[in-house]
Amino acid sequence: MNSELSSQQVKDIGEQGLLERLQRFCPPEIIGDDAAVLETVPGQSLVVTTDVLVDGVHFSNLTTSPEDAGWRAAAANLSDLAAMGASPLGITVGLGLPGELRVSWVERLYQGMTECLQKYNTLIVGGDVVRSPVTTLAITAFGQVNPSQIIRRSAAVVGDTIVVTGVHGASKAGLELLLHPELVQNLKDAECTALILAHQRPQPRLDVLPILWKILTPNSQLSIAGMDSSDGLADAIIQICRASGVGAVLEHRQIPIPKTFNHWLTPDQALKYALYGGEDFELVLCLPQELASALVQHLGEGAAIAGRITAGSTVILHDEQKKFPDQVLNLSQGFQHFGQ
Repeated sequence: MNSELSSQQVKDIGEQGLLERLQRFCPPEIIGDDAAVLETVPGQSLVVTTDVLVDGVHFSNLTTSPEDAGWRAAAANLSDLAAMGASPLGITVGLGLPGELRVSWVERLYQGMTECLQKYNTLIVGGDVVRSPVTTLAITAFGQVNPSQIIRRSAAVVGDTIVVTGVHGASKAGLELLLHPELVQNLKDAECTALILAHQRPQPRLDVLPILWKILTPNSQLSIAGMDSSDGLADAIIQICRASGVGAVLEHRQIPIPKTFNHWLTPDQALKYALYGGEDFELVLCLPQELASALVQHLGEGAAIAGRITAGSTVILHDEQKKFPDQVLNLSQGFQHFGQ
């Protein structure tokens, strides 16, 4: 990139100049009006989700390049669509930017978003830019879903099996490696790279949906409960139980964690990363035992049956080998935006 262009600041080119730069990331036949018009398939429901990401809270130049920040922002929204059973249609991006921010940083942010979205044939279809003292992204994602296939938090019933689509704690571990490089010496290069990528380039689990619908075809009237685990595995299970008016038992030994944890972290650290680390963007689904087993078999390594839905309202962490006492899980140990 030309050095003069790379040093340009947002205030040098203004809102219209920046929008002109960013329009190349969007399909020209969609942008330009006051709103985007998206065609949906008849018989489908439109699903809309919004995430706000703030510099210093959700991303930092200490651990995340602009491209990675863009990827993570897009992935978080696609994960929310996947958690509803929806296929993505497009996203809009609202930017709050300091005038002193370099234009090249914003373009690299959009490049990262585009790289993630292209994997899922999803477009940036519009947005807005305003001045802000702190770099802020507000992304709205649109998706569509067959009404009979909507996944809701409130659909869990007693006797359901809890399926986790992949390992938990990897993103938290990757963040710790970035913040504390001295920890790298405890891992092989490939192991370190895999954990850091889990944090910087998470994969929204849209790939799970076609497999899930194939398994559920003979049971098309069955409602599936679920959500993603972006705020942590414990958070996901507790939120599902609250919405459904049920409790759960989570089996300690069945929580899927990265194999590298076994020779790097203590059992307590590994458990805390898995339950409360967050930003793993896996799906947590509740469905009958037979269907749960079939789903785990189809998904392969990393997927696991982690527990079951019970009567009552308590979410308990249980260890069949009785090496650890039962714990009642709560939300206080996870990330709190306004915690003291």
